[in-house]
Amino acid sequence: MGIDDSDDPLEKSGSPEDETTAQAELSNTSHVTTGDSQSKGDSDSEEPSQSIEDMLLEFDDQKGLIRERALLDPNYVVEEDRIVGRDEQLQEVTKMLRVALGDNRPPNLFLYGPSGTGKSLITKAVCHNISRICKSRDIQFGTIEVNCQDLDTLGIAVYELVQQAADEAGVAVEVPKHGVATKEKWDELYRIVNEHFDSVVFVLDELDMLVGRRDKQEPAFSRLLYQLSRAGTNDDLNAYISVVAISNDTKMMESVGSRAVSSFTPEDVHFDDYDADQLQSILRRRQDAFHEDVVDEAVIPLAAAFAAQTHGDARKAIDLMRVAGELAEREGDTRVREKHVRTAQAKVEKNRVLEVVRGISTQKKLCLYATAAVASKTDSGSARSTTGYRVYQYLTDAIDADQYHQETYVNKMKELTTYSLVDFERRSHGPSSGMFLEFQFGERPETILETLREDSRIEAVSEDEVNSVVEAQIRNQT
Repeated sequence: MGIDDSDDPLEKSGSPEDETTAQAELSNTSHVTTGDSQSKGDSDSEEPSQSIEDMLLEFDDQKGLIRERALLDPNYVVEEDRIVGRDEQLQEVTKMLRVALGDNRPPNLFLYGPSGTGKSLITKAVCHNISRICKSRDIQFGTIEVNCQDLDTLGIAVYELVQQAADEAGVAVEVPKHGVATKEKWDELYRIVNEHFDSVVFVLDELDMLVGRRDKQEPAFSRLLYQLSRAGTNDDLNAYISVVAISNDTKMMESVGSRAVSSFTPEDVHFDDYDADQLQSILRRRQDAFHEDVVDEAVIPLAAAFAAQTHGDARKAIDLMRVAGELAEREGDTRVREKHVRTAQAKVEKNRVLEVVRGISTQKKLCLYATAAVASKTDSGSARSTTGYRVYQYLTDAIDADQYHQETYVNKMKELTTYSLVDFERRSHGPSSGMFLEFQFGERPETILETLREDSRIEAVSEDEVNSVVEAQIRNQT
């Protein structure tokens, strides 16, 4: 058996995530007496507690405010008339992928732009329609989609493609996830595609997140693109295949190796931010997710305005509507109101930050906390790298952690830009002074600080002392 030399041979098979399982015994105590310590009179005067079943059925009987929850799922593939503000991109993707209808090979595509701007939505909608039409023409068309955000090695990514191909074909995977060479996984992918499809589109969402092992000269996403695009030109695959690479990073292709660029050669489709008016149109086309006349007039403009502040993210706008509706339902309100959107905004913002910071290292947390602490005290809401680094030095001293050099601190902050949490611009103190980076935040710095303080090591540092250090360093900026 060969060794998986594309990444870690063991692919973390010996270190599964720890899971803590909590078991609770539920009992209905409304009929249990406590003996002589409780008088009969006291017992008779108490209201019996409501059982779990009664509470569930009571909620089930309520009409609620949300009629079709699927429409409030940002990943739900909606009908064509609900896709708003992306006519140009929709036409481009459709025209390039439609050749699959004639049992021909579509070109490779690179879809790029900020998160929540319709890249995945349009790809899914077009592929869904191609699949439906191909079925009527007896063409076996398949869409094999993976999100690369949580895939940490090339071998794991290839196996995920195998699993998705098998699910699409309705067959079983015949190789194990761990303990075999990546080549065997590629062979299994080619076998499934050759036996069950005439044409396949591989959709690689958030591809730039698939970096792989750091000791490799070429990132894992580059090697994945090379193998997939090359497989269509040799004897590995008989089916027509094309690759749709999706990324929030507009500069991702700069990190793709020359061999992969030569074989991938995609058509580029750019997705820009939605503006507030487009976001309102998107939400109004999903308003029928709620029962008629239960959404206040101010709700949709407010949700759109909040989402427009953070790169025009339609996912965030839709999520805000869902959370606002669920908050109103839990409160027993008869309408979704502006106050529910404001509460939902704070909740969604914190949840997004939590999702990002939960998996990053302590060092990245310290870099992020120091920079956000500075941004929270400036009028512009931004932070200079030089000032952020000095606060970072204070934090590492305070918790007795290893301290990076300033260049490494800056690189760690740059890495965080891939999460759309921060962005940066290069600035200068003046013609005779040095350069620095200025970091801006996609979310409120205060939300980031509040979330990061849930880490016990950061929480141990006095918030007042951090603020004093920050204010002193801002005063000393030159």
